[in-house]
Amino acid sequence: MAGIVSYGAYIPRCRLGKETAGWGLPVEKSVANFDEDSITMAVAAGIDCVTGLERSAVDALLFATTTSPYIEKQGAAVVAAAIDLRRNIIANDNTNSLRAGTLALRSAIDAVDAGTANQVVVTAADCRMAAPHSEFDRNFGDGAASLLIGNTKVIANIVDSYSVSDDILDIWRVAGDSFVRTWEDRFILETGYLKVLTEAVSQLMQKCNLNPKDIAKAAFYGPNPRRHAEISRKLGFNPQTQVQDPLFGKMGNTGTAHALMLLIAALEEAKPGDKILLASYGDGADAYLLEVTSEIEKFTPRRGIKRHLESKQVLLDNANYLRWHGLMGQVGQGIDGDPPSVSARWREREEIDRLHGTKCKTCGLIQYPSQRVCTKCHTKDNWETVRLSDKKGKIFTFSLDYITSSLDMPLAITIIDFEGGGRGLFLMTDLELSEVHCEAPVEMSFRKMHSSGGVHNYFWKAIPPRV
Repeated sequence: MAGIVSYGAYIPRCRLGKETAGWGLPVEKSVANFDEDSITMAVAAGIDCVTGLERSAVDALLFATTTSPYIEKQGAAVVAAAIDLRRNIIANDNTNSLRAGTLALRSAIDAVDAGTANQVVVTAADCRMAAPHSEFDRNFGDGAASLLIGNTKVIANIVDSYSVSDDILDIWRVAGDSFVRTWEDRFILETGYLKVLTEAVSQLMQKCNLNPKDIAKAAFYGPNPRRHAEISRKLGFNPQTQVQDPLFGKMGNTGTAHALMLLIAALEEAKPGDKILLASYGDGADAYLLEVTSEIEKFTPRRGIKRHLESKQVLLDNANYLRWHGLMGQVGQGIDGDPPSVSARWREREEIDRLHGTKCKTCGLIQYPSQRVCTKCHTKDNWETVRLSDKKGKIFTFSLDYITSSLDMPLAITIIDFEGGGRGLFLMTDLELSEVHCEAPVEMSFRKMHSSGGVHNYFWKAIPPRV
């Protein structure tokens, strides 16, 4: 039986909160930095998921989002490369629906049960934009989730599921839209969300001969706190003991990733034998029944939801967030123009996407970028590949640029020494000035450097370690 082997999550360090000037709300929500998007967040969650596991065992990666940076280009291929999965895998995007994450989960389960894949990584991430100071702006947050689906060392079996397809124009975007559109609130909630999600969950419970008291934790999507609480009561779950905290006021509604992130939060506290309900909504609904196994007691904890929530930096001014995402008449990702050299980037894709360096087989020196000739022993073409993306590091030296036009001010340019060897030059982000000094610890994060000519240029940056 297919089940969850591992999980991972990512919540941006930056938050809007009551201390943020110009925000004006008592709630807190996670917001992507100017160099983050759904792809970079999916990479971070995916790395959290596969840390300590054999990446070569993964046969497929499914990337779910409604906010892919590209309309015609596969985001899953970028995510798979940055996570450093092998090349002969199936990579696929699941898009255009808020339940794309649970639909991708269905595909992963089917592939494992059919024997066409041994392990499948499911990633879901969203960075949905809302008009400033709108109701959506209050509730939307940014984040990502990742699940590794397999049939060995399973921490939670996926026992059964029930799905409903429903054509309703309730929340949508068309090409060129910056913000989510919506129809009249009462119609979309009573005819859509409350009715359809209830149908899927009720049918699953009936199918499995269960009643609400049999569920240890219910993790399900909700558009806002009020409606989430309403459907909890309608389904008969005790909000205090059975319903997973939807994290409104701490993280926000993370769209496609939301239900899966709540599932991960439930798994972080789960015990063997617990039955967990997972449900998502969007042009229908998906409901899953999971049962936690004894493997959960052997599972190495991830950063997941809990640790990412604790590791945060509340922005001092909402204007920073508006500038990052071009909501103050400014372009948030550089000036559009001619794209970077696609052919040059392709030639160096191993160093750029996977952050691969080389280790000399003669003297053991690690070099980045890769070099044909070892700078220590001068041996030529006698090296092996080393992945640096998951290595910790320290700042060897740095420079702070206060006159740059970058949205990071000051711009921190660092030379990083990696644990085990290797040195490279990287920009640093998500920082406070007190965290930039020689010998300061850092880790690597996949980010968007800039966009021009319709090309999103991704690379790795150094960040302060997340707790």
